[in-house]
Parts: sequence; C-alpha cells; structure tokens
Amino acid sequence: MNSAAPFSSTTRSQRRRDKSPEHENRTRFIPHVQGLRAIAVLFVVLYHFWPGRLSGGYVGVDVFFVISGFLITAHLVRELTSTGTVKLGQFWARRARRLLPASLLVLLFCAIVVSVPYLTPTSALPAELKEIIASTFYVENWFLAFNSADYLALTGEPTTVQHYWSLSLEEQFYVLWPLLMLLAAWVAVKWFSGARLRAVTIAIAIVSVASLIFCIVFTITDPAPAYFVTFTRMWQFGVGALIALVPMLRVQHPVLSFVLGWGGILALLYTALRFDGQTPFPGYMALLPTLGAGAIIAASNTDRWWYPTRLLAVRPMRFTGDISYSLYLWHWPLIVIAPSLPFWGLTIYHRVALLGICFVLAWLTKRFVEDPMRSWKPLTARRPRVTLWAALVAMILVAGTAAGGWAANAPAYQQGVQAIQDVRENPPACFGAAGALDPACVDTELDVVLPAPGFAGADRPTEQQCFVQLNDTRPVSCEFGSDERDAAQIALVGDSHAFQLLTTFQAMAEREGWHLTTFFKGACPWNTTPLSTGGAFGSACSEWRDGIEAELEERDFDAVFTAAISNTPFSADGYDSVHDAAAAGYQEAWSTMTDRGIPVVTVIDNPVWETDPNKCLRIRDLAECVGVRSDVLVDEDPLRAAAADMAGVTLLDFTDVFCDDDLCYPVVNGANVYRDQDHLTVTFADTLAPQYTQALKEAMAAAVE
Repeated sequence: MNSAAPFSSTTRSQRRRDKSPEHENRTRFIPHVQGLRAIAVLFVVLYHFWPGRLSGGYVGVDVFFVISGFLITAHLVRELTSTGTVKLGQFWARRARRLLPASLLVLLFCAIVVSVPYLTPTSALPAELKEIIASTFYVENWFLAFNSADYLALTGEPTTVQHYWSLSLEEQFYVLWPLLMLLAAWVAVKWFSGARLRAVTIAIAIVSVASLIFCIVFTITDPAPAYFVTFTRMWQFGVGALIALVPMLRVQHPVLSFVLGWGGILALLYTALRFDGQTPFPGYMALLPTLGAGAIIAASNTDRWWYPTRLLAVRPMRFTGDISYSLYLWHWPLIVIAPSLPFWGLTIYHRVALLGICFVLAWLTKRFVEDPMRSWKPLTARRPRVTLWAALVAMILVAGTAAGGWAANAPAYQQGVQAIQDVRENPPACFGAAGALDPACVDTELDVVLPAPGFAGADRPTEQQCFVQLNDTRPVSCEFGSDERDAAQIALVGDSHAFQLLTTFQAMAEREGWHLTTFFKGACPWNTTPLSTGGAFGSACSEWRDGIEAELEERDFDAVFTAAISNTPFSADGYDSVHDAAAAGYQEAWSTMTDRGIPVVTVIDNPVWETDPNKCLRIRDLAECVGVRSDVLVDEDPLRAAAADMAGVTLLDFTDVFCDDDLCYPVVNGANVYRDQDHLTVTFADTLAPQYTQALKEAMAAAVE
C-alpha cells in the first residue's frame, strides 16, 4: 500500500496539470482595454443600425483584432515564459468554453428563424443555411471570400449570420497563433541559445509585415475577397501582439501616454465618421484604425482622471465591454429579421427599441450562458479533449438543425422555382406593365402577386459570368441569340440596372432572330464622367469603360441599348453640378455610336426603395407597402437630360407604369416589380419586352432611312 502511494500522488498531480481549470494562467484584466472593446462594438452596432450616420463604423472589427492580438499573445507569452511551452489543448479548450456557447446559441436561433417562411423569404433559405453551417465551423470568412461577397457594398439582402466572418477569422487566429509561437520558440531553443521571446517577437514581426504587404496588394487587385481572407488581417493581430511582446511599447510616461491615448481615440473617431463603403479597405487605409487601437492599448499611464486609460475604464464602458461579444452576436440577426415582423417598422423609434433589446439579450447571454459555461465543472474538471469533443458535438447539432430546416422547406423552395418558370412562360393576360400600356387592359386589375414576395429575390438573371464587379476591369462580353450572318446586331451595355434586363433581352433576341452582345459592370454606367468614388474602384470603372469603348468600336452594331441606376455617384468633373457632368458623360459615351450612325436606346431608371418592398409584402396588404413618389424617385434622372436633344437617341420612360401622381407601387397589375430594393424581377421586366422590342426596331429602321 505504502509503495503505491507516491505513484498514486504523481498520477493525481499529472492529471491536475493535464486538466484546464479556469484559474490557471488567467489573462490579466486591463480596464481601459475593456473600454476599448466597448468602442469597437458600439462602432459596429451603430454602423449597422445607422450606416449613414456612422459610415466607417465597420472599423470596430479591426479594433477587435488588435485587442485579441494583444490579450491572447500576452496570455501565451506568460505561459511560454513560465513553463517553456504552451499547452495547446488547455488553450483551445478555454477558447471553446469562452466563445462557442453564445456563438452556437445565436446560430441555433438563426437556423430556426430562417426556416420559418413567415420571417424569411424562402428564396433566401439556401444562402442562409449554407452560411449558418459555414459559421458553425468557423469558415464563414472563406465562404464569403470564395463567393465574392462585398461586405461594404453588398447588393441584395445579406444573411442573418454574415457578421460571423470576423468571428471565423478570430477562431482561425486562435488556432494558428500559438502554433506560430511554439514553432518560433522551438527554433530559438534549437539554434539560438533558447532566446524564446526574441524569436517569437521576430517571427510575429515578419508575419505581420508580410501580411500587411499582402493586404495592401490584394485590396488593390481584388478587394471583395481581400476583406475576408485570413492572411490580409493577420497583421492587425500582430500589432496588438507586438505591444504585448515589447515592453517599451507599453508607455508609462504621463505626457506620451496622454498623447498616445487621445491620438488613438481621435484616429478611431475620424475613421468611424469619415470612412465609408467606397474607402479601399482593408489595404493601407486600415493602418489608421489599427494603429489607433494599438496606441490606446499602449497608453498605460492611469495617474489622472482625464487620461483615456481612466475614462475608458468607467463603469458604463466596462459594462459594454463585458457584454461586447454577445452584443456583436445578437445585433445583426435582429436587424435583418425585425423588418419582417408585422408589428415592426424602420422608424427611429423602432431602431432605438431594437438597440435596447440587443443590449438586454447580450446581458442575459453573458449572465446565463457565457459566464456559467466558462467554469462549468463537467468540462473544467476534465481533460481538455472533453471540452473539444463536446464543442464538436454541439457544432454538429447546430449544423444538423440547419440541414433540417432545408429538408422541411425544400419542397416549398422547388415549388417557388417552378412558379417563377411558369409565370414567365405563361403570364396572365394584361399582366404587369401591359395593364398600364395596353389599351385593351385599361380596366383590368389582377388580384395576384407573382412571383410571391417570399420568392421574388430568386427572380434574377442567372448568367453571372457576364457581370463584372468591384475592381475587375475586364471588358467581359457574352453572346446570345442568332448566329446567322444577317442577324441584327444588338448590344446591351451598362451597370446592374442593364444586367437586370438580360434574361428579357435574351428571349427578345431568340424571338426576333437578333444577335445580342452584352457588357456589364456593377455600379459603373456607360458614361465618360468619372465616378466620385476614389481609389481602385473608381479607377477600375474608368478602365472598364475604356475597354468596352474599344470593343464597341470594333463591332458594327445595328443598335445599342443601355440603362443605369439614377443615383450613381458621379464626379462634378468641372461642370456646374454633378447632374450636368453625368448628362454630358452619357452624351459623350453615346456619341461614339451615334456618330457612326448606330442608334442608342435608353430608359429612365425605375424607382429605388430604401429597403426591399417584399419584406412589407410578405406581412402586410399591398396598400400598406406603397412608396411616396418623391421618396423613391430622384428629382431628375441625368439620362433624361442626356437624351433630350441628342440625335440618334431614343428615350423610354415607364415612370407612369411604376407610379401615379403621388405614389409608386411594388406590384403592378399582379406582377411583383422588385427582387430587392432597386432591381426589377425578370418576371416584371418581361412585361416590358414589347416596348423594348418596338423601340429597338423603330430605332434601327430610322437609322437605315
């Protein structure tokens, strides 16, 4: 018995070391860093609630990255210094208990809500459930990168979990960072006399510099995925990490600390107020908020109450910092879902009330989910692998719930797809624009809404390969219709409001024996006036225009049709107004065709709504979903001024189809007009095909004469 006692004691001691108790190696609490968390989450939340008021609030995510780099590196360095290694199992288990319970709870909530057709359009279900599964396994950032989502200028409706891209990136950081530090420490022991911290610092500095260079280059060349890709963001974690690793970067001098702290706060305020969706980001522009956050962390002196370190540590800021994780998780799904509730709206009062609900939910989640799970004995009293296996099981259950939501709604989804196809092939008599434009249909009113509001979002052109976006400058063309040598050659050119007509024009070309050539670029109309958008995007638009001008000059078209959204941000470009500059730019672009005797046909833009009218149509009567004409139409579309006195240009104006003298309508004689806030459904565009066809025929006939 006695001889076994030492062995038994050693085993218990070893087990204690293998377990992951929460009191071991706890990251030291730094009050002003918790206040910085509050700034970060408030930036993001207020940006999502009021993007026009805090247009650069998205930089709050960058602040979180710097904070994580600082705190996690400080924690790992203390363990590495005291033990010579990092217990990866313990570290990952702690991260899992800290982050996954609240994260998976919100994902489970989203998986259930999006499966309810009353709250989420059925057409959005595939995208929602795919992203929920991607978020559950923390690869949402890569899912968005591969699908070329543009976080700052996304067309259409974002999903309830799109904000999980940043959490996915952070989780990847938690996996990679300790491995990088361990590798650097191993190299130091093997070849550099055991100088672990120096090796870790050098390794992180090299990775950070390489990441920053990659970030700048990738943002210039391909900004949509650059926003999400892990390696474009590692340098931001590295800034926080270097502050943790290099003692001289943590400034105690009163004056320097004061200047650093307030300078950092001013930098963050500037970016939140001045940056917007057109800022080339992350790229070199991300240096300002990243270094600003780093400066606030580095300012360590707390001697005076007016120092930022003391002001950020006041109780309201610390409370907001405490609930920041859950507040970030909850706010975005509620913003997406709330407008679909029958008793809700988009007024300032509704937004403020929803913001309050977000805070309450965040506190409840922190109090009853986050905190209990961090110290839950069935997990903390066992080996780390128990936590990790439990986390995997929980993730599979959430993913399974999402898969179950698809299984329950798949038949309805397939029916919706079939219904769109049926109404396109066999529309009712006097349907859509025909009700207003066909004299035989003047007194006809159809009591239907096709496609259904829950499925209008899917009623769009499918040839995405023909549509270039963002910094893509290639003059991509697509060819449709007849290949006969004597077929009339028609070009369809413009931004997404030209692309929305593609399916309609394809059918026209097949029906009339025309050959159709297309050139489309998102947010870039066929116009010679530069966009006011600075940086790479504006340059890409100009370069794309040059490319299609060369393409158009090489071809002998019989007619060119163009369309453009009415609120494109043009530069004044030396004219008295932006409107005049835009009109002159249209005329100059079109003259490259009309001077050769090729007619141009264009159309006044359709109304643009603040939010997708289908949200209203799903839960309210049509009469409650109308828009005031002055709210959804621009005062003067520059296309009208450009076409007014220009020979060889035909102007179509369907404003009276969409609107009467006071109101504009989301449904026109049974046809659901919009698939989102400003793009037409293919079903409705098809009802204008007779007018498009006639205009092109008359223009070509006049050109021959």
